[in-house]
Amino acid sequence: MKNFMKNRQGIALVTSLMLTLISLTIVMAVMYMITQSVQQSGMVKRYKTALEASYGGTDIMMKELIPEILKNAESATLFADLEDKYSLISLVVNPDADMRSCFQRKLILQVSEWQDDKCVAANLSVNPKELPDLQFNMQAMSGAPYTVYAKIVDTLKGNTDMSGLQLEGAGVAETTVVVTPQNIPYVYRMEIQAERSTNAVEQGNMTVVYAY
Repeated sequence: MKNFMKNRQGIALVTSLMLTLISLTIVMAVMYMITQSVQQSGMVKRYKTALEASYGGTDIMMKELIPEILKNAESATLFADLEDKYSLISLVVNPDADMRSCFQRKLILQVSEWQDDKCVAANLSVNPKELPDLQFNMQAMSGAPYTVYAKIVDTLKGNTDMSGLQLEGAGVAETTVVVTPQNIPYVYRMEIQAERSTNAVEQGNMTVVYAY
């Protein structure tokens, strides 16, 4: 009996240590999952914020900048005036004179008509950060602003009828009906990228097809 009790000495200690080890393993696993969840939530939040900046940049590009450029296309000081008007968002047009001329051609001509070798070469890459047509800032709710890069990579002529004719007809018991199709002068494919100015990893990219 004494030998049997002697052989069992320390079993309680070993059992306690094993249970402690199992408990610590479970706690560490839970902590790891919580940490990963927090990191994943942070990544998703940063991506969504950058994506929202891309949406905002797209709206500014399509609804403000392109109409403004087409409206004043003949102005000799077009881009200087544009940068001055949109100075609050730190708008920058590619400073290279050839690239500015290329940008103007891309707004009204199809890809096959861009012609200029430098213009064609600049658009071999669809990365908007490489020789962007326009660059501007989007303020964030907190932290550094987002820098938006915008680049037109394809242009198609739309369905605008320049003849001035309208499809119309009338009957005995009806009023005059005029059917006017929606005018779409140009269709653009644009690449938009918004990234945190202090951390390029925080970025959102969009490909946009815009009918002007």
